[in-house]
Amino acid sequence: MITIWGRTNSVNVQKVLWCCDELVLPYERIDAGLQFGRNNEPDYLAMNPTGKIPTLVDDDFVLWESNAILRYLVLQYGEASLLYPAEPRVRASVDRWLDWSLSTLQPAERPVFWALVRTPADARDNAKLATDFTAVTALWRMLDSHLQARFFLEGEKFTLADIVIGAYAKRWFGLDGVERPPLPNLERWYSRLATRTGFKKYIDFPLT
Repeated sequence: MITIWGRTNSVNVQKVLWCCDELVLPYERIDAGLQFGRNNEPDYLAMNPTGKIPTLVDDDFVLWESNAILRYLVLQYGEASLLYPAEPRVRASVDRWLDWSLSTLQPAERPVFWALVRTPADARDNAKLATDFTAVTALWRMLDSHLQARFFLEGEKFTLADIVIGAYAKRWFGLDGVERPPLPNLERWYSRLATRTGFKKYIDFPLT
């Protein structure tokens, strides 16, 4: 049995759980992080010295970093899956989005998410929030342009790229108290993701 350590309102845990659903892969999950603690305790740090979530344990194999976990799950358990295509150019394109999500998108969207979801209104820096919101809007505009005439991020097939960016898209479309510009291609793509069972189970909840 696979064990996944991490709380369900973490975007990086959510995308791993969504991938497990796509692969019809059973697992056990243990709460860790924020209000649950445990991720700074010695036994957890022995598995994952970063103290972050998620951490995956598969028998005697331990892996951390969410996108590495996604790749492992498909390569180990999804031989027939199209989530991580074997063709080198398509796989490289999927990897590009996985890398971009952590290097560019997450650092831009995190300050907005934390300000609007996890910071009391009277404690927010509204000037900084406006600047941060403009910056993350520019990234979603770029994705909207990329998705023109595309069904999914890499063409007609649903891949890990859609899981990863789709989990962050919930943190864009689920925000209250902001005026989002119309991004019709992004909205159509997001509506397609919202029909998938893994999205409904693990992503489509109020932000907390």
